Amino acid sequence: MLFGEGTWWGMDRLMLIRVVVAVLVAAFFALALRSPKLVPTGLQNIGESFIDWVRINIAEEILGKDNGRKFLPIIASIFFATIFLNLTSIIPFLNISSNARIGMPLVMALAAYVTYCWVGISKFGFFGFIKSSIVLPGVPLPVHFLLVPIEFVSTFILRPFTLTVRLMANMLSGHIMLALFFAATQYFIIDQSGIWTLAGLGSLVAAIGFTFFELLVIALQAYIFALLTAVYIDQSIHADSH
Repeated sequence: MLFGEGTWWGMDRLMLIRVVVAVLVAAFFALALRSPKLVPTGLQNIGESFIDWVRINIAEEILGKDNGRKFLPIIASIFFATIFLNLTSIIPFLNISSNARIGMPLVMALAAYVTYCWVGISKFGFFGFIKSSIVLPGVPLPVHFLLVPIEFVSTFILRPFTLTVRLMANMLSGHIMLALFFAATQYFIIDQSGIWTLAGLGSLVAAIGFTFFELLVIALQAYIFALLTAVYIDQSIHADSH
């Protein structure tokens, strides 16, 4: 435990990172949008630009203008939580994304999944939504005995699982690679000498290069998570036409 060990509110390092990042992100948008002006400047301009990018390029691109605006809060929340929690993997003295552990990716995947189910059930009813999601029209009756279980597992079990594992695995593997590169740099330069110093410099160059690659992964994983959330919501809205 980092602090509060032995208490119900005790937190380790990754849990503390999650809390700090959540507070900072919430505080930023609260300050940026606390008194919006017709012509945005300063923090308001930055905050609105961030939100507009998600609205235009993810929410409205997949769901259309009306539904995009309706479901923008959940999509934007997932996008910003993912990208800012991912960024801690390359911040000195933090050096790891809390998304590299399954808890937070699972929470966001469940949020996306519950939204997906809630939208479909609200529109079609419980049994209507289940039927529309797993029964393919125009398929011969005997084939349904094979396809219905496959569609059920794919739609209602694998979706939250794949959302969770995709994010966690990418951030965990990135953390491991960066840790190996920088550990090798320290070992070869500090603990060795001679020709091994060159190996340490090579490892340092590789670590810096991989850090920039990790930045791409950080943004891409946030985009994919938010995009799939929008896609699943759209499928729920149009469950009767798949």
